[in-house]
Amino acid sequence: MPISERLERMLVLQSDITDQAVDAIANAANESLLGGGGVDGAIHRAAGPELLAACRQLGGCPTGQAKITPGYNLPAQWVIHTVGPVWRGGHHNEDELLASCYRNSLALTLEYDLRTLAFPAISTGVYGFPLERATRIAIAEVSTALTNLPAIEQVRFICFGDEAYRVYQSVLAET
Repeated sequence: MPISERLERMLVLQSDITDQAVDAIANAANESLLGGGGVDGAIHRAAGPELLAACRQLGGCPTGQAKITPGYNLPAQWVIHTVGPVWRGGHHNEDELLASCYRNSLALTLEYDLRTLAFPAISTGVYGFPLERATRIAIAEVSTALTNLPAIEQVRFICFGDEAYRVYQSVLAET
């Protein structure tokens, strides 16, 4: 598939991920899946208490893996919970673990026949992953997936702040 066609299926928005009317949003979760701060806390608050109850049934999630629950009160039908790595200098398999978050999340889109998905900037908040490095990994993994998964119509990268938005726009333009 030509790169231009893949690029048409990737969109960068400065927005709140809890407002996205897509088939699924990805949650930058912690291993417990029981809520937290940042994106995780915002998603849990917006989805309502049923999300926490559903997450309790999942028994946690290892770093780099992904699990899915209904979206409850969110505009998205599903929430894909993925646990990004904590940045520890780049010598502890962080790049591969982050790439695995995207691959495993995208694999769930195939399993659940989802067409649209929105990702936050996984691991770039309190987990400290360098933003540009994380962005390059995210865009590379999604670009590869769009080649192999033609049923995915659109992947949105949802940036909460100005800096993330600028970095995502810049890296996508280089692709």
